[in-house]
Formats: sequence, structure tokens, C-alpha cells
Amino acid sequence: RQVTFCKRRSGLLKKAHEISVLCDAEVALIVFSTKGKLSEYSTDACMDRILERYERYSYAERQLTTTDLETHGSLTLEHVKLKSRIEVLERNHRHYMGEDLDSVSLKELQNFEQQLDTSLKKIRSRKNQIMFESISNLQSKGKALQDQNNLLAKKIDEEKVLAQQTQWAQQNHAPNASPFILSQPLRTLNIGGAYAPRGGDEG
Repeated sequence: RQVTFCKRRSGLLKKAHEISVLCDAEVALIVFSTKGKLSEYSTDACMDRILERYERYSYAERQLTTTDLETHGSLTLEHVKLKSRIEVLERNHRHYMGEDLDSVSLKELQNFEQQLDTSLKKIRSRKNQIMFESISNLQSKGKALQDQNNLLAKKIDEEKVLAQQTQWAQQNHAPNASPFILSQPLRTLNIGGAYAPRGGDEG
């Protein structure tokens, strides 16, 4: 086993040197034998600096892991709280609907009744408010329609008056129906009788 350890340690140190040279990587290798003998290898950088860098990165990873665990635990606790709250709400909803009341005490029933009365008052108040607002809106619309109807009726009356005035003007400028205008009445002709001459025509 000791011979195998020596061979494998030499090969491991050689590989560490190769990877540091070929890949330009910082490598630190520490090996303790079964007897407690230390074997180490580091690149050109100091071993202490590499170990310090390792501790810094390792601490950051541990902090991140701890934060993740704390976050997971917090989410789990929040999930349990929310689940319990949902169960309580569902049970209360069933009670408000009049279901599963066998295990409810008299005091709880009185509380449910009081809460329902309060909720009913709020619902009725809100319903009345909505109805009043609806009635007010309808009244406003009705008034607007009435004003519009009055305006249309006024326009119609004005158009009728204008049409009558136009008709009267056309009639006043139109020619008379009879082609002859008699300024004096016709004299009476006595046909078959003696001619009566006018005064001053005797003889």
C-alpha cells in the first residue's frame, strides 16, 4: 500500500504540474499519507494565497446555500400559513352558507348571525346607492331628451312659419286669374225697345 501510495502521489503531482502549465491554471495540491506525512504542490503563486482564495469562494458559496435554505424554509412556513388560512376561509364560507353547522357552538352561531346582518346592511346600502345613481342617470338622460325634443319642436315651428311666409309672398306676386279688368260696369242695352237718346239730342 505504501509503494502504491508513492507511485500514485508522484503521478498526481505530475498531473497537477501539467494542468497548471498547459491550462495556465492556479493549482494547489495537498496530500497526507497514512502516517501523516504532508506532500503538497502549488503553482508559481503562493500556496497561502490560493488557500485564501479558496476560503473566500467557499465562504461565499456557503452563504448563498444558507440563504437559499433560509428562503426555502421561509417559503415553506408561508405555504403552511396560507394553507391553514385557506382552510379557515373555506370552513367559514361553508358556515355562512348554512353548511356543517353541527360542530358550531352557540356563540359562534351568534357571531355568524351578527356578521351576516352587518354584511346584509352593507349590501342593501350599496344596492340602494347603485339604484339612486341609476335613477339619477335616467333622469338626466330624460331631461336631455326632453330638451332635445323641445329644440326640435321649436325648429319645426320656425320652418312652418317660414314656409307660410314664402307661400304668402308667392301668392302676392302671382298674376290675377281674369285677363280682363273692368273698371266700370257695362251699360244696359235695351234690345227690341225704342232708343232713348240722351238728353240734348232731341230732334
